[in-house]
Amino acid sequence: MVDIEYYSSEAITLLSSLIRIPSLSREEDKAADFLQTYIEEAGILTGRSGNNVWCIAPDFDLKKPTILLNSHIDTVKPVNGWRKHPFTPKLENGKLYGLGSNDAGASLVSLFQVYRYLSQKRQNYNLIFLASCEEEVSGKDGIESVISQLPPISLGIVGEPTEMQPAVAEKGLMVLDVVARGKAGHAAREEGINAIYLAMEDINWFKNYKFGNGSPLLGDVKMSVTQINAGSQHNVIPDTCSFVVDIRSNENWSNEELFNKIKGNVTSEVTARSFRLNSSKIDGNHQFVKRCVELGLTPYGSPTLSDQALMKFPSIKIGPGKSSRSHTADEYIMLNEIESGIETYINILDGLII
Repeated sequence: MVDIEYYSSEAITLLSSLIRIPSLSREEDKAADFLQTYIEEAGILTGRSGNNVWCIAPDFDLKKPTILLNSHIDTVKPVNGWRKHPFTPKLENGKLYGLGSNDAGASLVSLFQVYRYLSQKRQNYNLIFLASCEEEVSGKDGIESVISQLPPISLGIVGEPTEMQPAVAEKGLMVLDVVARGKAGHAAREEGINAIYLAMEDINWFKNYKFGNGSPLLGDVKMSVTQINAGSQHNVIPDTCSFVVDIRSNENWSNEELFNKIKGNVTSEVTARSFRLNSSKIDGNHQFVKRCVELGLTPYGSPTLSDQALMKFPSIKIGPGKSSRSHTADEYIMLNEIESGIETYINILDGLII
Protein backbone atom coordinates (compact mmCIF):
# COMPACT_ATOMS: atom_id res chain seq x y z
CA MET A 1 0.00 0.00 0.00
CA VAL A 2 1.40 3.39 -1.02
CA ASP A 3 1.65 5.94 1.77
CA ILE A 4 0.46 8.84 -0.37
CA GLU A 5 0.24 11.15 2.62
CA TYR A 6 3.95 10.62 3.41
CA TYR A 7 5.13 11.19 -0.15
CA SER A 8 2.87 14.24 -0.49
CA SER A 9 4.26 15.75 2.70
CA GLU A 10 7.80 15.19 1.46
CA ALA A 11 6.94 16.79 -1.88
CA ILE A 12 5.37 19.87 -0.29
CA THR A 13 8.35 20.36 2.03
CA LEU A 14 10.77 20.11 -0.90
CA LEU A 15 8.68 22.49 -3.02
CA SER A 16 8.61 25.06 -0.21
CA SER A 17 12.41 24.91 -0.01
CA LEU A 18 12.79 25.34 -3.77
CA ILE A 19 10.45 28.35 -3.85
CA ARG A 20 12.83 30.10 -1.43
CA ILE A 21 15.70 29.76 -3.91
CA PRO A 22 15.39 32.07 -6.95
CA SER A 23 15.94 29.97 -10.06
CA LEU A 24 15.28 32.17 -13.05
CA SER A 25 16.25 30.65 -16.39
CA ARG A 26 20.05 30.46 -16.76
CA GLU A 27 20.39 31.29 -13.04
CA GLU A 28 19.46 27.90 -11.60
CA ASP A 29 22.78 26.93 -10.02
CA LYS A 30 21.70 27.39 -6.38
CA ALA A 31 18.46 25.46 -6.91
CA ALA A 32 20.36 22.68 -8.70
CA ASP A 33 22.89 22.55 -5.85
CA PHE A 34 20.12 22.29 -3.27
CA LEU A 35 18.21 19.61 -5.18
CA GLN A 36 21.31 17.51 -5.80
CA THR A 37 22.19 17.62 -2.09
CA TYR A 38 18.60 16.77 -1.14
CA ILE A 39 18.58 13.72 -3.42
CA GLU A 40 21.98 12.51 -2.25
CA GLU A 41 21.00 12.91 1.41
CA ALA A 42 18.14 10.54 0.61
CA GLY A 43 20.80 7.96 -0.29
CA ILE A 44 20.37 8.26 -4.05
CA LEU A 45 23.30 8.69 -6.43
CA THR A 46 23.06 11.60 -8.83
CA GLY A 47 24.52 12.71 -12.11
CA ARG A 48 24.89 16.35 -13.08
CA SER A 49 25.68 18.37 -16.17
CA GLY A 50 25.56 22.13 -15.77
CA ASN A 51 22.38 22.79 -13.80
CA ASN A 52 20.69 19.55 -14.88
CA VAL A 53 20.47 16.89 -12.16
CA TRP A 54 19.38 13.29 -12.62
CA CYS A 55 19.30 9.89 -10.96
CA ILE A 56 18.95 6.40 -12.37
CA ALA A 57 17.08 3.70 -10.48
CA PRO A 58 19.12 0.72 -9.18
CA ASP A 59 19.31 -2.53 -11.14
CA PHE A 60 19.36 -0.72 -14.47
CA ASP A 61 19.05 -3.28 -17.28
CA LEU A 62 19.69 -2.34 -20.91
CA LYS A 63 17.37 -5.16 -21.96
CA LYS A 64 14.44 -3.23 -20.50
CA PRO A 65 12.84 -0.07 -21.92
CA THR A 66 13.59 3.13 -20.02
CA ILE A 67 11.09 5.72 -18.81
CA LEU A 68 12.26 9.28 -18.15
CA LEU A 69 10.47 11.34 -15.48
CA ASN A 70 11.31 14.95 -16.26
CA SER A 71 10.39 18.43 -15.14
CA HIS A 72 12.23 21.74 -14.91
CA ILE A 73 13.69 23.76 -12.06
CA ASP A 74 13.75 27.18 -13.74
CA THR A 75 11.08 29.85 -13.58
CA VAL A 76 10.18 33.00 -15.47
CA LYS A 77 10.79 36.37 -13.82
CA PRO A 78 8.04 37.50 -11.44
CA VAL A 79 5.41 39.51 -13.30
CA ASN A 80 3.93 42.74 -11.94
CA GLY A 81 1.04 42.47 -9.54
CA TRP A 82 2.36 40.06 -6.90
CA ARG A 83 0.72 40.81 -3.55
CA LYS A 84 2.63 38.02 -1.84
CA HIS A 85 6.41 37.64 -1.99
CA PRO A 86 7.28 35.38 -4.96
CA PHE A 87 10.23 33.75 -3.14
CA THR A 88 8.49 33.22 0.20
CA PRO A 89 6.33 30.07 0.26
CA LYS A 90 2.99 30.78 1.91
CA LEU A 91 0.37 28.19 2.87
CA GLU A 92 -3.14 29.59 2.87
CA ASN A 93 -6.53 27.87 2.50
CA GLY A 94 -5.04 24.70 1.06
CA LYS A 95 -2.87 26.59 -1.41
CA LEU A 96 0.91 26.93 -1.54
CA TYR A 97 1.85 30.29 -3.05
CA GLY A 98 5.22 31.06 -4.61
CA LEU A 99 6.96 31.59 -7.94
CA GLY A 100 7.26 28.26 -9.76
CA SER A 101 4.85 26.47 -7.43
CA ASN A 102 2.52 25.62 -10.31
CA ASP A 103 4.96 25.83 -13.23
CA ALA A 104 6.49 23.43 -12.74
CA GLY A 105 7.58 22.92 -9.14
CA ALA A 106 4.60 20.77 -8.21
CA SER A 107 5.33 18.41 -11.11
CA LEU A 108 9.04 18.33 -10.28
CA VAL A 109 8.62 17.36 -6.62
CA SER A 110 5.75 14.97 -7.35
CA LEU A 111 7.74 13.11 -9.99
CA PHE A 112 10.71 12.81 -7.68
CA GLN A 113 8.56 11.23 -4.96
CA VAL A 114 7.07 8.91 -7.58
CA TYR A 115 10.62 7.99 -8.60
CA ARG A 116 11.49 7.23 -4.96
CA TYR A 117 8.51 4.92 -4.60
CA LEU A 118 8.68 3.13 -7.94
CA SER A 119 12.45 2.57 -7.87
CA GLN A 120 12.03 0.53 -4.68
CA LYS A 121 9.86 -1.98 -6.57
CA ARG A 122 10.77 -4.24 -9.43
CA GLN A 123 9.32 -2.81 -12.62
CA ASN A 124 9.19 -3.89 -16.25
CA TYR A 125 11.19 -0.82 -17.17
CA ASN A 126 14.18 1.24 -16.05
CA LEU A 127 13.46 4.58 -14.43
CA ILE A 128 15.33 7.89 -14.65
CA PHE A 129 14.42 11.13 -12.89
CA LEU A 130 15.74 14.33 -14.47
CA ALA A 131 15.40 17.88 -13.14
CA SER A 132 16.38 20.04 -16.10
CA CYS A 133 17.14 23.73 -16.48
CA GLU A 134 16.45 26.48 -19.05
CA GLU A 135 13.06 25.06 -20.05
CA GLU A 136 11.34 28.44 -19.99
CA VAL A 137 13.77 29.80 -22.60
CA SER A 138 14.28 26.54 -24.55
CA GLY A 139 17.97 26.95 -23.75
CA LYS A 140 20.59 24.73 -25.32
CA ASP A 141 22.16 24.02 -21.91
CA GLY A 142 18.92 22.44 -20.71
CA ILE A 143 17.49 19.01 -21.50
CA GLU A 144 18.88 19.06 -25.04
CA SER A 145 22.42 18.94 -23.62
CA VAL A 146 21.67 16.04 -21.27
CA ILE A 147 19.74 13.45 -23.27
CA SER A 148 22.86 12.22 -25.07
CA GLN A 149 24.47 11.53 -21.67
CA LEU A 150 21.64 9.25 -20.57
CA PRO A 151 20.85 5.67 -21.60
CA PRO A 152 18.43 5.26 -24.54
CA ILE A 153 14.94 6.37 -23.54
CA SER A 154 11.72 4.69 -24.64
CA LEU A 155 9.20 7.11 -23.12
CA GLY A 156 9.44 10.60 -21.68
CA ILE A 157 6.94 11.84 -19.10
CA VAL A 158 7.11 15.62 -18.92
CA GLY A 159 5.77 17.21 -15.75
CA GLU A 160 3.86 20.39 -16.53
CA PRO A 161 0.54 21.70 -15.14
CA THR A 162 -2.16 19.81 -17.08
CA GLU A 163 -4.61 19.09 -14.20
CA MET A 164 -3.26 15.50 -14.43
CA GLN A 165 -4.88 15.02 -17.83
CA PRO A 166 -2.55 13.52 -20.48
CA ALA A 167 -1.46 15.96 -23.18
CA VAL A 168 -0.85 13.51 -26.02
CA ALA A 169 0.09 16.21 -28.52
CA GLU A 170 1.75 19.60 -28.21
CA LYS A 171 2.11 22.54 -30.55
CA GLY A 172 5.58 23.49 -31.75
CA LEU A 173 7.11 26.96 -31.99
CA MET A 174 9.05 28.86 -34.61
CA VAL A 175 9.90 32.56 -34.36
CA LEU A 176 10.58 34.53 -37.55
CA ASP A 177 12.41 37.83 -37.96
CA VAL A 178 11.03 39.51 -41.08
CA VAL A 179 12.40 42.62 -42.81
CA ALA A 180 10.71 44.58 -45.59
CA ARG A 181 13.13 46.80 -47.54
CA GLY A 182 12.09 49.96 -49.36
CA LYS A 183 13.86 53.21 -50.25
CA ALA A 184 14.30 56.30 -48.09
CA GLY A 185 12.93 59.65 -49.28
CA HIS A 186 11.48 62.95 -48.07
CA ALA A 187 7.92 62.57 -46.81
CA ALA A 188 6.93 65.91 -48.40
CA ARG A 189 7.74 64.76 -51.91
CA GLU A 190 6.68 61.84 -54.07
CA GLU A 191 9.86 59.89 -53.57
CA GLY A 192 11.07 56.78 -51.84
CA ILE A 193 9.44 53.40 -51.35
CA ASN A 194 7.73 53.07 -47.98
CA ALA A 195 8.90 49.87 -46.28
CA ILE A 196 5.94 50.03 -43.87
CA TYR A 197 3.51 49.68 -46.77
CA LEU A 198 5.50 46.75 -48.14
CA ALA A 199 5.47 45.14 -44.71
CA MET A 200 1.73 45.68 -44.38
CA GLU A 201 1.11 43.49 -47.42
CA ASP A 202 3.08 40.63 -45.88
CA ILE A 203 1.57 41.19 -42.43
CA ASN A 204 -1.86 40.88 -44.02
CA TRP A 205 -0.76 37.57 -45.55
CA PHE A 206 0.38 36.28 -42.15
CA LYS A 207 -2.95 37.35 -40.68
CA ASN A 208 -5.14 35.61 -43.23
CA TYR A 209 -3.25 32.64 -44.69
CA LYS A 210 -4.46 29.16 -43.76
CA PHE A 211 -2.05 26.26 -44.18
CA GLY A 212 -4.66 23.51 -44.11
CA ASN A 213 -3.94 19.97 -42.95
CA GLY A 214 -5.27 20.82 -39.50
CA SER A 215 -5.07 18.48 -36.53
CA PRO A 216 -8.01 17.05 -34.54
CA LEU A 217 -5.93 17.52 -31.39
CA LEU A 218 -4.08 20.77 -32.10
CA GLY A 219 -6.14 22.55 -34.73
CA ASP A 220 -4.56 24.65 -37.47
CA VAL A 221 -1.14 26.24 -37.60
CA LYS A 222 -1.37 29.64 -35.87
CA MET A 223 0.66 32.67 -37.01
CA SER A 224 0.74 35.93 -35.01
CA VAL A 225 2.66 39.12 -35.75
CA THR A 226 3.78 40.19 -32.28
CA GLN A 227 6.36 42.99 -32.74
CA ILE A 228 7.00 45.68 -35.35
CA ASN A 229 9.59 48.45 -35.77
CA ALA A 230 10.15 51.08 -38.47
CA GLY A 231 11.05 54.71 -39.09
CA SER A 232 13.59 57.19 -37.77
CA GLN A 233 11.65 60.47 -37.87
CA HIS A 234 8.31 61.83 -39.04
CA ASN A 235 9.49 63.39 -42.32
CA VAL A 236 11.55 60.48 -43.68
CA ILE A 237 10.04 57.65 -45.70
CA PRO A 238 11.34 54.52 -43.91
CA ASP A 239 13.55 52.24 -45.96
CA THR A 240 13.17 49.24 -43.62
CA CYS A 241 10.38 47.80 -41.53
CA SER A 242 11.06 44.78 -39.34
CA PHE A 243 8.55 42.60 -37.56
CA VAL A 244 8.42 39.35 -35.61
CA VAL A 245 6.07 36.43 -36.23
CA ASP A 246 5.22 33.79 -33.63
CA ILE A 247 4.22 30.51 -35.28
CA ARG A 248 2.62 27.59 -33.45
CA SER A 249 2.74 24.42 -35.54
CA ASN A 250 0.76 21.21 -35.35
CA GLU A 251 2.12 17.70 -35.77
CA ASN A 252 1.30 17.65 -39.49
CA TRP A 253 3.84 20.35 -40.35
CA SER A 254 7.53 20.54 -39.50
CA ASN A 255 8.95 23.99 -38.87
CA GLU A 256 11.16 23.72 -41.94
CA GLU A 257 8.15 22.88 -44.13
CA LEU A 258 6.32 25.93 -42.80
CA PHE A 259 9.37 28.13 -43.33
CA ASN A 260 9.74 27.09 -46.95
CA LYS A 261 6.04 27.68 -47.58
CA ILE A 262 6.21 31.14 -46.02
CA LYS A 263 9.28 32.19 -48.02
CA GLY A 264 7.40 31.34 -51.21
CA ASN A 265 4.50 33.62 -50.31
CA VAL A 266 5.98 36.84 -48.90
CA THR A 267 8.28 39.43 -50.46
CA SER A 268 10.11 40.44 -47.27
CA GLU A 269 13.34 38.80 -46.07
CA VAL A 270 12.53 35.99 -43.62
CA THR A 271 14.89 34.45 -41.07
CA ALA A 272 13.97 31.69 -38.62
CA ARG A 273 15.59 31.90 -35.20
CA SER A 274 15.45 28.09 -34.93
CA PHE A 275 13.80 24.99 -36.36
CA ARG A 276 14.39 23.02 -33.12
CA LEU A 277 10.98 23.26 -31.47
CA ASN A 278 8.69 21.07 -33.54
CA SER A 279 5.26 19.82 -32.58
CA SER A 280 5.00 16.38 -30.99
CA LYS A 281 2.40 13.61 -30.71
CA ILE A 282 2.31 10.18 -29.10
CA ASP A 283 0.44 7.23 -30.63
CA GLY A 284 -3.01 6.86 -29.12
CA ASN A 285 -2.37 3.11 -28.81
CA HIS A 286 0.69 3.59 -26.60
CA GLN A 287 0.33 1.61 -23.37
CA PHE A 288 0.78 4.74 -21.24
CA VAL A 289 -2.11 6.44 -23.05
CA LYS A 290 -4.26 3.34 -22.76
CA ARG A 291 -3.60 3.18 -19.01
CA CYS A 292 -4.60 6.84 -18.68
CA VAL A 293 -7.89 6.17 -20.46
CA GLU A 294 -8.55 3.11 -18.30
CA LEU A 295 -8.19 5.38 -15.25
CA GLY A 296 -10.75 7.81 -16.63
CA LEU A 297 -8.31 10.48 -17.80
CA THR A 298 -8.95 12.43 -21.00
CA PRO A 299 -6.22 12.80 -23.65
CA TYR A 300 -6.02 16.23 -25.27
CA GLY A 301 -3.80 18.48 -27.37
CA SER A 302 -1.83 21.22 -25.62
CA PRO A 303 -1.22 24.66 -27.19
CA THR A 304 1.73 25.42 -24.90
CA LEU A 305 5.36 24.44 -25.46
CA SER A 306 7.52 22.28 -23.19
CA ASP A 307 10.73 20.26 -23.33
CA GLN A 308 8.77 17.64 -25.26
CA ALA A 309 9.76 19.60 -28.36
CA LEU A 310 13.38 18.55 -27.78
CA MET A 311 12.67 14.85 -27.22
CA LYS A 312 13.26 12.56 -30.18
CA PHE A 313 11.42 9.67 -28.50
CA PRO A 314 7.74 9.20 -27.59
CA SER A 315 6.68 11.55 -24.82
CA ILE A 316 3.62 12.75 -22.98
CA LYS A 317 2.94 15.82 -20.84
CA ILE A 318 1.06 15.38 -17.58
CA GLY A 319 1.26 17.02 -14.17
CA PRO A 320 -0.59 18.66 -11.26
CA GLY A 321 -1.76 22.26 -11.45
CA LYS A 322 -3.46 24.42 -14.07
CA SER A 323 -1.72 25.95 -17.07
CA SER A 324 -3.73 29.16 -16.66
CA ARG A 325 -1.91 29.88 -13.36
CA SER A 326 1.53 29.75 -14.99
CA HIS A 327 3.46 33.03 -15.34
CA THR A 328 0.85 34.92 -13.28
CA ALA A 329 1.03 37.02 -10.11
CA ASP A 330 0.44 35.13 -6.85
CA GLU A 331 1.05 31.78 -8.55
CA TYR A 332 -0.04 28.84 -6.42
CA ILE A 333 -0.61 25.08 -6.33
CA MET A 334 -3.34 23.32 -4.37
CA LEU A 335 -1.91 20.88 -1.84
CA ASN A 336 -4.51 18.29 -2.82
CA GLU A 337 -3.34 18.61 -6.43
CA ILE A 338 0.11 17.40 -5.39
CA GLU A 339 -1.40 14.53 -3.42
CA SER A 340 -3.71 13.40 -6.21
CA GLY A 341 -0.93 13.94 -8.75
CA ILE A 342 1.42 11.57 -6.97
CA GLU A 343 -1.33 8.99 -6.63
CA THR A 344 -2.28 9.27 -10.31
CA TYR A 345 1.31 9.01 -11.52
CA ILE A 346 1.78 5.84 -9.45
CA ASN A 347 -1.52 4.33 -10.62
CA ILE A 348 -0.43 4.83 -14.23
CA LEU A 349 3.18 3.72 -13.89
CA ASP A 350 3.23 0.95 -11.29
CA GLY A 351 3.39 -2.33 -13.22
CA LEU A 352 3.11 -0.63 -16.60
CA ILE A 353 4.42 -2.64 -19.57
CA ILE A 354 5.65 -0.60 -22.55
